[in-house]
Amino acid sequence: MFEKVKLAPESFLVCSQCNKSYDAADVQSYCLACQKPLLVKYDLTGGISKDRLATKTSNMWRYAALLPVRDSSHIVSLGEGLTPVLPFRNLSRKYGYEHLWLKDEGHNPTGSFKARGLSMAISKALELGVSDCIVPTAGNAGGAMSAYCAAAGINATVVMPKKTPQIFKDECGLFGAELILVDGLIDQCGREVAKIKATRNVYDVSTLKEPYRLEGKKTMGYEIAEQMDWQLPDFILYPTGGGTGLIGIWKAFQEMLDLGWIEGNLPRMIVVQSDRCSPIVDAFNQKNMAGKRSYSTSIANGLAVPNAFGKDLIMKVLRESGGIALAVSENEILQGVKEITRHEGIMISPEGAAVWMALRKLTNDKLIGHHQKILLLNTGTGYKYLENLL
Repeated sequence: MFEKVKLAPESFLVCSQCNKSYDAADVQSYCLACQKPLLVKYDLTGGISKDRLATKTSNMWRYAALLPVRDSSHIVSLGEGLTPVLPFRNLSRKYGYEHLWLKDEGHNPTGSFKARGLSMAISKALELGVSDCIVPTAGNAGGAMSAYCAAAGINATVVMPKKTPQIFKDECGLFGAELILVDGLIDQCGREVAKIKATRNVYDVSTLKEPYRLEGKKTMGYEIAEQMDWQLPDFILYPTGGGTGLIGIWKAFQEMLDLGWIEGNLPRMIVVQSDRCSPIVDAFNQKNMAGKRSYSTSIANGLAVPNAFGKDLIMKVLRESGGIALAVSENEILQGVKEITRHEGIMISPEGAAVWMALRKLTNDKLIGHHQKILLLNTGTGYKYLENLL
């Protein structure tokens, strides 16, 4: 299934804040010293040529030379990655954009970009001898983990909000996962996971509470560069809940700079959230919302993350890229879904629709020009959200 390719240089783990090192040969979660995410680092001093890419492998594992799995027999793949970059032809004509594309992650197994992160996390879990995994989820991550655990022969437990659309619950059950439903948003699910971990030996693959989902998500950055002939766009608009994909794309860009695969200015990264749950936007605008508002659910399930564990890393990406964070309303998200499906023939997710509506705002405010190169990220298929949308 996989083209033979030399694996990445030996990887090691460091805390994203205090730089404390951790042994990548052991099961690790996050930094015990400062409670921050761990990052996978590689010794790239010898360089890696683009010739090392497994170009005959039509999924994200074509980048195995820059991924942390040490033995290819442990790779658990369902064909994730290598999703298309599609031109927005009709909406570009309607609104006057000259260079506008959509990277459509709805083409992934289980219908979302979560397949990338969970393929990597479960592959690494298998390599480390893990037998039970658990995840709190707003929907898509639970289905993805259930699928990859089924393929790997690993037990799966999914903790999900009761108000999640039924299709997300059903897919977890069909893949054989234990499903636990809780009142509240994903932060409450995280608290339930902590309770379960106190009584059971389970590996927590929560967003950025283990180091490997990020490595799967970073393959979006490598694909964007390769699919655009190593010439990056001026702006990338990303729907942000936990932010792993945003952080991962930026990590890929930094690695490619170190390798000499790309050069010049990097894209400005734009964080998009729902105005019902916009903690990153509030932090970017230096608003102290403590005691003033509570965040609530959204028709874009993946954006309903009130306390992102990777908040500091998200803010770092915004600072380093000269980025912007903004929120759109629920009505705008619904309008965006209808506009994209009717004009482009893509069943967009609400999260993907949010970035389109954010682009229209930024263009109207003259923060993005019609002549600039713009890439939108659609994180999943809209078919799984029909219960929310209809």
